[in-house]
Amino acid sequence: MSADDPRLAEAAAVLRARGFGGPFALAVVAGTGLGPLAEALAAPRHLAYAEIPHCPVSGVTGHAGRLVAGRLAGREVLLFQGRTHPYERGEAGAMRIPLGLVAALGAPPLLLTNAAGSLLAEAGPGSLALITDHLNLAGMNPLIGEPADGRFVPMVDAYDPALRAGLRRAAAVAGLRLHEGVYAWFAGPSFETPAEIRMAGRLGADLVGMSTVPEVILARFFSLRVAALSLVTNYAAGFTGGAPSHAETKRVAAAAAGDVVRLLTAWLEDLS
Repeated sequence: MSADDPRLAEAAAVLRARGFGGPFALAVVAGTGLGPLAEALAAPRHLAYAEIPHCPVSGVTGHAGRLVAGRLAGREVLLFQGRTHPYERGEAGAMRIPLGLVAALGAPPLLLTNAAGSLLAEAGPGSLALITDHLNLAGMNPLIGEPADGRFVPMVDAYDPALRAGLRRAAAVAGLRLHEGVYAWFAGPSFETPAEIRMAGRLGADLVGMSTVPEVILARFFSLRVAALSLVTNYAAGFTGGAPSHAETKRVAAAAAGDVVRLLTAWLEDLS
């Protein structure tokens, strides 16, 4: 799907007509339990995904399923309050339309957030971790079937080094500890087994989850600069006694959402 896809043009026209035309300083995809980020935006405007042509609607609890635009730190922000996961439809490219819309609306920097399990003893529940690279362990890719050479997306520095440096500075300003690590994508929706976690750790994973990686690939396909942030909601299965559940994921993420707001506020000031 190229930037001139007629579905993107139709969806972008609706957004512009509804007051979502930008320009935006930042676009954010809010992961499980991080919907409260929308409450930090001043003068918010809301639009349900169901009202956006061709936009997928998530059926996962903890994902409100709406687009929100508003101001944070004096900058205009576009927030996707929830995402559709590949496990919901069996499609790695589930977020193609939303990420294509970010590109169509001026291509601001994109921050992907997620709730993740940790393989780092020092990064327990409630911690924030900056993703530096990823392992695609799901056996899927959102660009399978793309007809043109644009599908051969380079993934070196896919997690933009300058954006990562800015997030590190923002964490220091906000007085937050920001861990870093490699994120491993498992397809889900079942949680990983302890044996799978041991395997992932031996391959170099520090964090595990069920999203983000296909979105990073799509973001680079659309030439977006992207960074990704994990909010650790649990230790990974079998790691220091970790036994993750979706209820725990939502509860811990919601409790720590304030730290994400503090980080984004400081980061937007740095971006300006």
